[in-house]
Amino acid sequence: MTVHSLYIFDRHCNCVYYQDWHRTKPPKPAVEGGILPAVSRAVTPRAASSDGNTTSTFTSPRNTLNLSSGIVVAVNEEPQARNAIEPPAQPPSSTGLPFDEETKLVYGVILSLRNMVKKLTKRDEQFTNYRTSTYKMHLYETISGYKFVMLTDPRADSVRFILRQLYSGPFMDYVVRNPIVDMDSREHGIDNEYFRASVDRIIRGLSIFQ
Repeated sequence: MTVHSLYIFDRHCNCVYYQDWHRTKPPKPAVEGGILPAVSRAVTPRAASSDGNTTSTFTSPRNTLNLSSGIVVAVNEEPQARNAIEPPAQPPSSTGLPFDEETKLVYGVILSLRNMVKKLTKRDEQFTNYRTSTYKMHLYETISGYKFVMLTDPRADSVRFILRQLYSGPFMDYVVRNPIVDMDSREHGIDNEYFRASVDRIIRGLSIFQ
């Protein structure tokens, strides 16, 4: 069993964060203007440089919040942990959808199944996961409207408690309580390497992670 990928959607239906681990094919970069900046280096559109080569438009974080001291720290250089967490962006494969189209499908599945559950049960029941022959999708939705979506091996048990842990732990510590992060912004993804490193550490520590 394994963990494939993690998406976080905000209250405006935008994908503000993406990270993957055991994905068989690298995601295609989104089209220019298709996603918010800093969602992930692997899916950020690559702009053509003056010599015709493509370069990533991902912007590195310049400010983070030190959890232990509560002091805002200016970061002048990219942390070394970045390369260990996320490999350099891959060239687009010949098959598959651009990442912005992929996120629309993922969000559409969540919305459709959630509405179907409410209509069929006639009660205020929550959609938490569903399974196919190739993957299992897990959902945790916060009161503020953020949706944490994880794709795992279809044999995996529910990881909703892990998604809740990501929200109550790293997300609250490095995003919500970070005075530099605008929580109602439609212009930027979660550009915080402390959050990304913490998520990576939690996921790699799971028993289903191989």
